[in-house]
Amino acid sequence: MKKRTEIRKMTLTAFFIAIQIIMTITPIGYIPIGPINVTTMHIPVILAGILIGTKYGLIVGFVFGLTSLLKNTFMPGVTSFVFSPFITVGGMSGNFLSLIITFVPRMFLGWFSGKLFRLIRKKVGNLPACAISAGVNTMIHTLLVMGMIYVFFGPSYAQALGKDMSAVVAFIIGIITTNGVAETILAIIAIPLLDKALWPSIRKLKLEDTSTN
Repeated sequence: MKKRTEIRKMTLTAFFIAIQIIMTITPIGYIPIGPINVTTMHIPVILAGILIGTKYGLIVGFVFGLTSLLKNTFMPGVTSFVFSPFITVGGMSGNFLSLIITFVPRMFLGWFSGKLFRLIRKKVGNLPACAISAGVNTMIHTLLVMGMIYVFFGPSYAQALGKDMSAVVAFIIGIITTNGVAETILAIIAIPLLDKALWPSIRKLKLEDTSTN
């Protein structure tokens, strides 16, 4: 029975990964706005962590990072070097730290989405826990990505944008308070709705034991 449950979980994980691939090759995954991308890729990562468990959220988060790496490598913008060690843009190159920015926040997003949901679900209820976990983790993800960009690549990032360091700080704060907030609101609305729609199927697959993951 345990092996069958594990196979079902991996199948559902593959479903979320397939959604990510579709989102990546269509305009809905990464929406370019100036030198940055507004993303909806966090939605399947959070949902995987909540519905299947922390380990599977981690896997789907890794795929989120991988799609970001590939997109920034093969379709680079002026700041893509912060997400890919394989390109040089305007004389500025990425390095190992680019991989940390690309993968660590996305994998943490999947893992902690599942973890926080399970920590608070019994106290606040299923749908409120979905909304809280989605909102908190989306904002943490944004703060981690933008914070790491500033710490690891601040001067290079400023040069790529044609700004001084003080202007870059204002730019990053602007991204957090606009794009970050928009992505957070989207997650708070979408995740409970998707959870409510998918939960009957999860119950039929007998994956209720995800509360222990």
